[in-house]
Amino acid sequence: MATNTLSKRPATTLRCGNIKATIWQNVSEKGPFFATTFSRPFKDQAGLGRNTHNGTSFRLNDLEALMNVAFEAKEWIAARALKR
Repeated sequence: MATNTLSKRPATTLRCGNIKATIWQNVSEKGPFFATTFSRPFKDQAGLGRNTHNGTSFRLNDLEALMNVAFEAKEWIAARALKR
């Protein structure tokens, strides 16, 4: 089953502290659906901290914010699913 992104822009982005949840609307053979990616910014050592990147691994201190933003993402998606 192939999926296509409806738009190159995210449907929304939610934040909790340094943790970001990006919600994307995609489409499949069964119709549109939402998917979420989570990230955390970090600065690289090669650029002496000048270049910021997004990582997908989380430290112990990130996990509470990750849980909170995941819950917010779930609520955001659920609210839109009810409107269909």
